[in-house]
Amino acid sequence: MLSTNININVLWSLGGLYAILLLASLIALIIKKSHPDKDYTELIQRINSWWIIITLFSLAMVLSHTVSLFFFGLISFLALKEYLSIIPTRRADRRVLFWGYIAIPFQYYWVSLAWYGMFIIFIPVFIFLILPMRMVIIGETKNFLHAVGTLHWGLMTLVFSISHLAYLLMLPEIDGFNAGGAGLVLFLVFLTQFNDVAQYVWGKLFGKHKIVPKVSPNKTWQGFIGGVLTTCILAVLLAEFLTPLSQPMAIVAGLMISIAGFIGDVTISAVKRDLGVKDSGSLLPGHGGILDRIDSLTYTAPLFFHFIYYNYY
Repeated sequence: MLSTNININVLWSLGGLYAILLLASLIALIIKKSHPDKDYTELIQRINSWWIIITLFSLAMVLSHTVSLFFFGLISFLALKEYLSIIPTRRADRRVLFWGYIAIPFQYYWVSLAWYGMFIIFIPVFIFLILPMRMVIIGETKNFLHAVGTLHWGLMTLVFSISHLAYLLMLPEIDGFNAGGAGLVLFLVFLTQFNDVAQYVWGKLFGKHKIVPKVSPNKTWQGFIGGVLTTCILAVLLAEFLTPLSQPMAIVAGLMISIAGFIGDVTISAVKRDLGVKDSGSLLPGHGGILDRIDSLTYTAPLFFHFIYYNYY
């Protein structure tokens, strides 16, 4: 069932994503034919995966809110599953992990009700208190702090943070703002992912001074600054069509998304480096796992949500 709340600006913006992806596919094809001696397998895999990602995301945006919430809930589930598969866990805690997974449908149920009070405290308060209690009942004290800390951090990052994306869809209409929650989600997701690409491209072209060499050696100040400036410009261009933001507020949003996206990226990189893994999974060829793709969103989603919620709701 198609959503009755989809605005024409959202549809045009989704069409723009497909146009960009089609252009990227054509460029990749030309490059591959021009240099048949080089291996472009990873590039082709990344583009093919983007076709799947954008198609699924588009369907989630244009179909009913129920489908959209299920889509974001599934992302949280897959990301948490990947996280727990690479994080060392105690054998005694396997029954506790079940309660961590159970928190996901409850969190998205509060979103579906637009029950802001329960949405905002369920994981940070109730689950925060319940999980250690369940571990204490089991009676295993060795590495207790590490076990409860890693599980809490995973739930906060991959369920609580990402659920803010879904709650954007449930925000009520504002006079003069027709794109609705879908426009806000599209604005946030596109800028977050574009910022990753922009910082990578600027870094490849002009990068000389590393910013966090021990965490992510390929990140440079030139790439970071170039990504921030490019994302701010794009934020101003898109804000009029997808958000209620004025130009000054759009610049603030662009700064927040680009900087927070970088921090989310390098934070998950630090986790993987600590564990000695390159990717969190292999579900998305060329990208790695779900966690590798949403690392920046774990920071940008809650910050952008509360920025919008505080200023306009």
